[in-house]
Amino acid sequence: MKGSEHDVSETGSEPFDAKAFLRTVSTRPGVYRMLDAQGRVLYVGKASNLRNRLGSYFRDRVDSPKTRVMLSHMADVQVTVTHTEAEALLLEHTLIKEHRPRYNVLLRDDKSYPHIYLSTQDEYPRLALHRGSTSGSGRYFGPYPSAGAVRNTLYLMQKLFRVRQCSDTYFRNRSRPCLQYQIDRCTAPCVGYITPADYARDVEHARLFLEGRDEQVVQGLVQRMDEAAAARDYETAAQIRDRIHDIRKVREHQAVTGVRGDVDVVACKTQDGQSCIQLFLIRDGRNLGNRAFFPATPQGADERDVLYGFITQYYLAHEPPGEILLSHELTDRTVVESVLRERAGHAVQLTSRVRGERRRWLDLARANAADALASRLASRAGMQARLESLANIMALDAPPQRIECFDVSHTRGEAMVSACVVFTSEGAARNEYRRFNIRDVEPGDDYAAMYQAVQRRYRRLRDEGRTLPDLVLIDGGKGQLSQARAALDALDIGPDRLLLVGVAKGAERKPGQETLYIGDTLNELTVDAETPGLHLVQQIRDEAHRFAITGHRGARAKARNRSVLEDIPGLGPKRRADLLKHFGGLQGVRRAGVEELAEVPGISTRLARIIYDTTHGKAAGEER
Repeated sequence: MKGSEHDVSETGSEPFDAKAFLRTVSTRPGVYRMLDAQGRVLYVGKASNLRNRLGSYFRDRVDSPKTRVMLSHMADVQVTVTHTEAEALLLEHTLIKEHRPRYNVLLRDDKSYPHIYLSTQDEYPRLALHRGSTSGSGRYFGPYPSAGAVRNTLYLMQKLFRVRQCSDTYFRNRSRPCLQYQIDRCTAPCVGYITPADYARDVEHARLFLEGRDEQVVQGLVQRMDEAAAARDYETAAQIRDRIHDIRKVREHQAVTGVRGDVDVVACKTQDGQSCIQLFLIRDGRNLGNRAFFPATPQGADERDVLYGFITQYYLAHEPPGEILLSHELTDRTVVESVLRERAGHAVQLTSRVRGERRRWLDLARANAADALASRLASRAGMQARLESLANIMALDAPPQRIECFDVSHTRGEAMVSACVVFTSEGAARNEYRRFNIRDVEPGDDYAAMYQAVQRRYRRLRDEGRTLPDLVLIDGGKGQLSQARAALDALDIGPDRLLLVGVAKGAERKPGQETLYIGDTLNELTVDAETPGLHLVQQIRDEAHRFAITGHRGARAKARNRSVLEDIPGLGPKRRADLLKHFGGLQGVRRAGVEELAEVPGISTRLARIIYDTTHGKAAGEER
């Protein structure tokens, strides 16, 4: 990215001199960043004329409440001049992703969208769900809005075309047909029940269907049905007839009337400081489903601002279709179109003034956005009510806005993992969850594990200068709570800065029988089972338990699948492979003596001794 950095702020504690600043600013295109007194980026914007755009912020009267609040916190402005407005848009996108400014619309969407993958390079291709890069061999269809939409489509494909969906390993090791063949969802190519030519015909039909060319599939099936009927093979003709019926039924369900090719429909709705973006994906004239986004929205931002933020962030991370229908006209539509066209390698048209079927699809997206936002606001209101109830239970001055909860999971001390989950006033903040692999403690010592996890978590928050939570829940009784308090005391984080609450299960471990231990006093508190605040505690505790168990199971599986040979210094992947091949596996290696091990090329007598000691449970170099 070409451009010149131009810092124009005053230094020290001097007030920001807007007039002097504007006299030095270029009239060329570029990007500007507004910073607070600590140097944190408050807002990133772009402009075709930096002086004119920035001058609009420093007029005597600023209409936007959001801008007034932002300017009250602003202490500095930095600008970067670019060659073109399109280049400024790309730089703006990069800086927003890097700094996550408080007053920008922020799209929290880092997931890769799933596709349907067809392994056309195989003799008997398979269909599968795929995430990630689509540059490999084979064909990719999509993207789909969710894995559920892909699975539904794959289920239909099994019924219509009976192309295999099993993994290659499973396919290669079959000696008889599996259940999918028995229920007429596969033609059992793994055991030769179908010829390559007939299977290739089914794969071709599946490909055409996924490309939206189902009429071509139907015409081919009609011809085959007529041929079977002429040959008096009425059973085959009836089967083909039923397949034609199923294809047409599916097509009627998925078809988008009046919309051809690849189209996205995007609508925005804002209310009470919250926003919802509704995205419908239409590929080859077929509706693949929709998804709702809830970007972080600064107070006072209007729907055009939110829509602009979504389009520039989402479509610079995901390939855009040829046409995008928008609920609002973008101010910089031509610039955005040119940038997307350059990124995608094909023309991209942003349209908001439409009629007919396209207008009905936009209305549908608007209605979905309004419904999804209303549901989220209702959920947020319910969350706020539970937070207020929790504040009453614990006699807090205000409802906690950030709650963290810790739990420890292990199996008889094996693969100990502690988990920390985070809830805010909007519910679970899953992108802030953290797991800790517990090290250097006695197996099964839950107290030491809790101490280590809490200390590691809040040492990092302290060192990074991040805000502490209002409330920390500890899954356990007085012992775990005392260890958490000791860990915080070691970090000089006293009870006046962070409230700890232990959550102990009742005698029968049933929900509603929990005992809460409040703070350093360890006062026991038993709450009525129907109290909304207790329901919130249960939800957060159960989420921490789920997250910890998931991490523990993964760590345990990884440890159990790991070969002891991988821990031997000097025994790399190639030597390990040679060793296992020479002796036919790990058991053969264990049965071999030092002299036999040393006969393998690349294995010295010293290394053979280390391998022998390691595989027989001895420390390397231990005297025998």
